[in-house]
Amino acid sequence: MVPEIDQQRFAAAHAAGAVVIDVRDSGEYRAGHVPGARPAPLGLLPAKAAGLPRERPVYVICRSGGRSAQAAALLRDLGYDARNVTGGTAAWVDAGRPVATGDAPAAPVRAAGPEITVLPVETPGLGDRTYLAHDGSVALVVDPQRDYDRVTELAEAAGVRITHVFETHIHNDYVTGGLALAREVGAAYLVNAEDEVSYERTPVRDGDTIEVGAMRVRAIHTPGHTHTHLSYALRSGGEQLAVFTGGSLLYGTTGRPDLLGPDHTDTLVRAQWRSAHRLAAELPDDTAVYPTHGFGSFCSATQAAGLSSTIGQEKRTNTALTEDEETYLQRLLAGLDAFPAYYAHMGPANTAGPGAPDLSAPAVADPAELRRRIEAGEWVVDLRDRTAFAAGHLAGSLNFGLDGQFVTYLGWLIPWGTPLTLLGESAEQVAAAQRELVRIGIDRPAAMATGGPGDWAGGEPLATSERATFAGLKAALDRGEENLVVLDVRRNQEREVARIPGSLHIPVHEIPDRAGEVPAGRRIWVHCAGGYRASVVAALLHARGHDVVAVDDGFDSAGPAGLL
Repeated sequence: MVPEIDQQRFAAAHAAGAVVIDVRDSGEYRAGHVPGARPAPLGLLPAKAAGLPRERPVYVICRSGGRSAQAAALLRDLGYDARNVTGGTAAWVDAGRPVATGDAPAAPVRAAGPEITVLPVETPGLGDRTYLAHDGSVALVVDPQRDYDRVTELAEAAGVRITHVFETHIHNDYVTGGLALAREVGAAYLVNAEDEVSYERTPVRDGDTIEVGAMRVRAIHTPGHTHTHLSYALRSGGEQLAVFTGGSLLYGTTGRPDLLGPDHTDTLVRAQWRSAHRLAAELPDDTAVYPTHGFGSFCSATQAAGLSSTIGQEKRTNTALTEDEETYLQRLLAGLDAFPAYYAHMGPANTAGPGAPDLSAPAVADPAELRRRIEAGEWVVDLRDRTAFAAGHLAGSLNFGLDGQFVTYLGWLIPWGTPLTLLGESAEQVAAAQRELVRIGIDRPAAMATGGPGDWAGGEPLATSERATFAGLKAALDRGEENLVVLDVRRNQEREVARIPGSLHIPVHEIPDRAGEVPAGRRIWVHCAGGYRASVVAALLHARGHDVVAVDDGFDSAGPAGLL
């Protein structure tokens, strides 16, 4: 019997760095796939299986679950712990999860050159990558996330010792695990000498070369994302192999230049263009490019394209290298949209020197404590998907499902420092949420509870939420419901493309400050682009006493429904 994994459990495993293979045809894969998934068409699977780990679960996905069930059965016969992802990529997309396009890296384990291996560690919830590069004996790490145990496990599996940890910049979108990792394994911690930090580090400057076993790493000053940003060019055996570009040169785009505030933006955007040209001028065309951002991260100026690239490919496709400085500057600045509010807390945390995360389970809350916390104005968050939440939930609780961009939107919307209690169907679900939360500095939930809403309510009546489609919204409008208000919670750039005439627009991240603009006593139909953000906002408004309907539908259905 092939174990089946639903979308919510798969999303949690994916966020923790699970091994995922996509067994669809190559054209389907290129059109859109789960970030980090490895292509392994069903007909080629026996050969592709050779590179899969036997000591870890392998999650198998296709479009809807049919081919993946066959593939998982085959892999289990071959001795792999394979699990079939129900609903497939169709359900993944419907849930509003990020999708990557284009070809995958040439192999699951990226070979950068003779005897050198580069292993990416995906953090899809934030759209970032960490890298571990090794020569078979010693390893270096670039831009580790807070939960660095994923990196140490990878090094242990490869049989290598981490001796150096590099930071490309003081990060704005996550809390680094670099300092704690370096201290734990006894590695040198390399941070730009110009960065003002509160801890001891190995200072590094433009032009410095660091030897790591058979690898030679040269620091290249590439300002633009930050003033002190460094890229790291990796050589071995006299050959230039790769460059770790952090938030500088991304796939088809660059890191955004506005995170340090408007007083810095003009200087940084011009520096970003020059930095891209410096990398292109100094490195051979076949140099592999390994950015940290650009896989869904809000640190990317625009949506990045693809999962792998080289300097030569970027020369042909990256706007920073194909456009003149003024055209690039104007296009990039015009395309910038809002970024998460929690970014304001990441820089200070990273300059102070974050310690190792505490991923132990929080205290368990009983129904009486959960009710006290809600009535005290604390956030009690239900981690189940929006369908389950709508069917029945603890009154006053909020919904940030693990099947969507959980940590991005929870971190964006929660008043910083508000006590947070997590409700999950299992302890594993709560643990997955904790892992995502420590990455942005929300370290210790106040409490947790597992089971279902009946367990959490303690005999109180459960609350329910109404869900609908865009066709249902059109029908309600045609009936002339006078109390109806359409609330669009998409970002500004999304709304500029198309909108429902007469709709009220409050972007999701502005809801906490602008909730008073939502008319009281009216029936509020909330929509976004796919349903996840609408469900988040609907729960927030419902907890404030509004009569809310969440439009759980893709915005591409609004036109055929006659709403545009």
